[in-house]
Amino acid sequence: MKLNVKAFAMACGLIWGLGLLALTWWLIMFEGATGDKLIIGRFYIGYNVSALGSVIGMVWGFFDALIGGAIFAWLYNLLSRPAAAK
Repeated sequence: MKLNVKAFAMACGLIWGLGLLALTWWLIMFEGATGDKLIIGRFYIGYNVSALGSVIGMVWGFFDALIGGAIFAWLYNLLSRPAAAK
C-alpha cells in the first residue's frame, strides 16, 4: 500500500496544530492565561499559555508536523516497495 504524501502530511499538520491549540485553551480554561512556556515553548519560539501563544503554537505545530509527516510518508513509500521494484 502506498501513502499519499501530501494528504498524510496535511493530516499530521492539522491534527498536531489543532491539538496544540486545544490543549492550550484547555489549560487557559482551567488555570488561566499564565504566560508559562511549558516544555513545548522551548522548541516553538513565541509559544506560551495565552491566546496569542496558542495561535503561535498552532502555526509552529502545523508546519512541524507537516514536514515530519511528509518525511515519514516518503520514507514509508520508499521502504515498502517490493524488492523487484527497487
